Amino acid sequence: MFGKRILLGITGGIAAYKIAYLIRIFKKQEAEVKCIMTPASSDFISPVVVSTLSENQVSIEFWDKTTGKWNNHVDYALWADVLIIAPATMNTIGKMANGLCDNLLLATYFSMKKKTIIAPAMDLDMYRHPSFLRNMNILQGDGVSIIPAEEGELASGLNGEGRMAEPETIATFVNDFISESVVPKQTLLITAGPTFEHIDPVRYIGNHSSGKMGFAIAKAALAKGYKVHLVSGPTKEEIVHPNLMRHDVITANQMMEAVQSFWPNCDCGVFSAAVADYRPLSKSEEKIKKNEDVLDIKLTKNPDILSWASASRENHQKIIGFALETNNEEEYALKKLERKKLDMIVLNSTKDDQATFGGELNKVTIFDKTQNRIELPLQTKLNIGIELINLISKEQ
Repeated sequence: MFGKRILLGITGGIAAYKIAYLIRIFKKQEAEVKCIMTPASSDFISPVVVSTLSENQVSIEFWDKTTGKWNNHVDYALWADVLIIAPATMNTIGKMANGLCDNLLLATYFSMKKKTIIAPAMDLDMYRHPSFLRNMNILQGDGVSIIPAEEGELASGLNGEGRMAEPETIATFVNDFISESVVPKQTLLITAGPTFEHIDPVRYIGNHSSGKMGFAIAKAALAKGYKVHLVSGPTKEEIVHPNLMRHDVITANQMMEAVQSFWPNCDCGVFSAAVADYRPLSKSEEKIKKNEDVLDIKLTKNPDILSWASASRENHQKIIGFALETNNEEEYALKKLERKKLDMIVLNSTKDDQATFGGELNKVTIFDKTQNRIELPLQTKLNIGIELINLISKEQ
C-alpha cells in the first residue's frame, strides 16, 4: 500500500462515522488518501475530522463557495489508483446504476478509469428490496466490486443484514486488490448450516449449527471476486450479492443432490455444513404420540457428501473440509484429511467458551495436505472466512 492513491467517497449514512477508522488504517499503511464527501455526509461525520486524518483537503461541492476554486472531478479520477465509496447508500447506488450525476462524488465516479469498490450500508428491508438488487446487478456488470454488508445491529433498532462491512474488512479487500491478488472469475461451492432429518411431521433430528461460519466464508469469497453456489441447510442467515446462487435444503439427501448438481462446474468446494450422520429409517406420516416411556427409532447412515465430492472431482478442483471434535481433536482431523483426500481441513475448536454455535466468534486450526498447520486465534467468523479464502486463492 506504500504510496498508493486511495480516493475515498463518503455518502450520507450513519456508518460514515466508521470512515475515520478506515482512513487511519490506510494512513498507517502509508497510502495517500483523498476524500470526497457528499453534502449529506457532513451530517454524520465532520469534514474537519476527515481532512485531519487524511492530511488532505476534503472536497464536497464542485467549487469552494468561499474562494471560488473549482474542485476538478476529472483530476480526482485521474489521480486515484482506486475509488472506494463507503458507506454506499441506496440513494448513491441508485444514481450510480442509472447514470444520475448531481454531485462531485458521482461526477468523479463517472470519470473513473480505474477500479471502483463500494461498501453498501442501509436498513435490512432496503438491502433486500428488488430495486436495490437490480441496481447491484447493473453495477456488477459495469465492473464495480461490492463488499457485502454484514449482519448486526442497525440504526433503525432492527438486527439483520445491511450493516456496512467493518473498516478492517474493507481495508483487507482493498489491500488484496492493490496487490493484484483478486482472483479470476472462478466458482466456489460452499455448504453451510445443519441438516434436519424428519422423525414425524413436527419433529426432527438436527444439531446446533447456525450456518454463520459457512455464510461468513461465502461473504469473504464474494468480496474476493468469486462466484458462489451456497447450499444451505435451515438457517436465519442472509446474503445479498449478484454473484451468489443460493440453494436452500433441509435434509442430508437434499444437500447431496444439490452438491451433485453443482460440483462438476465449480473450481473449489468448502464443505462447512454440519450434516447429520444418521436419519430415521422411516418417517412417521402422523405425529408420534407420547404413549411409551421409551421410544425406539431406528437410524440409517446418511450419504457422505464430502467423500463423494472428493472421489468424483476433476484434477483442477480443490476441496476443503471441516472437522468438529470433542476429544483427540487434532488426531481425528488429520485422519479425516488423509482418509478423504482433502486439500485442507479446518478444525473447529470446542475448547473455548466464546467459540460457540450461533456466536459471532470462532477459533480454528487449518491443516493442508502435507499437515502444515495455521492457527487462527479467537476472532470473528468473517475474519476467519477472509483468512481461509486468502489461503484458497493462493493455492489456485
